[in-house]
Amino acid sequence: MEAIDELINAAQTFYDDARANENGRSRSWEHCYRVFRDARTDPSPDYDYLSLHLAFYLASWGMYRGSSFLLQKDYKVHAPIVEEILKPECDCLFGFACTDLRNSDVRAQLKKLYDYIADYFDEIREEVAGREVASPVSPILITKILMGTLGCVPAYDRFFQDGVATYKVTTQEYSLESVRKLAKFYEAHNDRLEEARRGMRTDDLIYPQMKLLDMGFWQIGFEKDNKNHVDSRI
Repeated sequence: MEAIDELINAAQTFYDDARANENGRSRSWEHCYRVFRDARTDPSPDYDYLSLHLAFYLASWGMYRGSSFLLQKDYKVHAPIVEEILKPECDCLFGFACTDLRNSDVRAQLKKLYDYIADYFDEIREEVAGREVASPVSPILITKILMGTLGCVPAYDRFFQDGVATYKVTTQEYSLESVRKLAKFYEAHNDRLEEARRGMRTDDLIYPQMKLLDMGFWQIGFEKDNKNHVDSRI
């Protein structure tokens, strides 16, 4: 099966599963993305409320496991990040089209926000550890935040990485160049992907292009992992 065919089928499977489970964890992304969308036009956004939404979305997707430094903090630790994300200069990142990544200003803003989150969490992590931590803050955590609040990059977790590796669409490690390769893949198949994306919405919420890529490649990686587990038992 061609990469584009499997991607569309996998994204549709992910989307359909989310629709079938009213209170499933996939809905956490929808709730988070919607409140951050609405907050961008709110003259007095409730940072506390938004921080709580962000924390629960992250918990839904594994970022509060026992080894996580976030487990030692309450949801209010996200407030500075929420304030940064809602700054007007980040408007260009919200639900952008893949073609927008051709704009150097958009790429610069994405890098600036990524670095801000990394630096902020690095201090929190070292405070929790009580020592200097040499390794960088997990790109999985940062990209999950970017996906949940802005829908501008996929979450580079294990299943997504396995998914993109299956067809070598881009690198498994997060970088601006990796995201640009994903965007180019989307542009190359724009008509088919946009046709699929038009059916992916809930109420007033339209799934952004990067969310389709996130869902599709995650599902491919997830199904590949399940198959490997089954094959190992045969």
